Amino acid sequence: MPAHAAAAVVATLRRRADFSDLTSPVVVGCSGGADSLALLALAADAGLEPFAIYVDHGLRDDSAKDAVVVADAADRLGVASHAVAVAVTAGSNLEARARDARYAALEVARVAVDADWVLVGHTADDQAETVLLNVLRGAAATGLAGMPARRDHVARPLLGLRRHETRDLCSALRFEVVDDPMNEDPAFARVALRRRVLPLLEEIAGRDLVPVLARQADVLREESDYLDDLARSLWPGERGPSARELAALHPVLARRAIRVWLGPPPPSRAEVARVLEVARGSCRGAQLAGGRAVRRSTGLLLLERE
Repeated sequence: MPAHAAAAVVATLRRRADFSDLTSPVVVGCSGGADSLALLALAADAGLEPFAIYVDHGLRDDSAKDAVVVADAADRLGVASHAVAVAVTAGSNLEARARDARYAALEVARVAVDADWVLVGHTADDQAETVLLNVLRGAAATGLAGMPARRDHVARPLLGLRRHETRDLCSALRFEVVDDPMNEDPAFARVALRRRVLPLLEEIAGRDLVPVLARQADVLREESDYLDDLARSLWPGERGPSARELAALHPVLARRAIRVWLGPPPPSRAEVARVLEVARGSCRGAQLAGGRAVRRSTGLLLLERE
């Protein structure tokens, strides 16, 4: 493709990506896949001085080749890149543990280069798959709201783009693209949804469901954020995390307030219920995941961490 045609593709997709209010420099999580390479190119075109970080999870023998793909693309774009190795052992919850290690490495890089944002390349297709995954997990409205465009220091500028568009962009720029075999393994729930469940649902519905699910996520995200803000304004109040004030809230707002107060890792519904029992005086304390505990003392709820 001629250079001017490639530039036109970049310009078109950049207008549809959400880089508003992002300040340079930025760290871009870059696996060498089409989504992350497209994000890197668009961030560079937006003048955000991206710093590409390839995180090697050590799960494949040939992962070093992926780092070379990222470095080559970064060189062509005139931006910096770096590879970081993390240790993720095989076993249960592999996807979640690899994700946690990756985000931790990206956060370290963000601090090191004094950036405000870490950019990741999730698209509308990823958002739709996330919504379906959370349906299978029995997630509440927050889970059905999918991935937020911005949270803490993480931004997802490509949620308005489709996966095929990022591939088209990489093709226009003549980037080599990494195709991770793990993304084709139906043993992973997300891959099974992508390859089997979503196509079947689309056949039944007679239409492309990715925009539908992505719009649903946007609506639920707005409602979820509103309820979180409302709960946060009601509890804990100026006098601190009063057990009596929490117990007096409507259960919907009380559960929201507890989740906001506890923060990550997100508590389960059962854990939230136990904290509410502590607030109501049914028990003195509750043990939670993540080495946390909540107990009641002099009318206040205390959050303790190991």
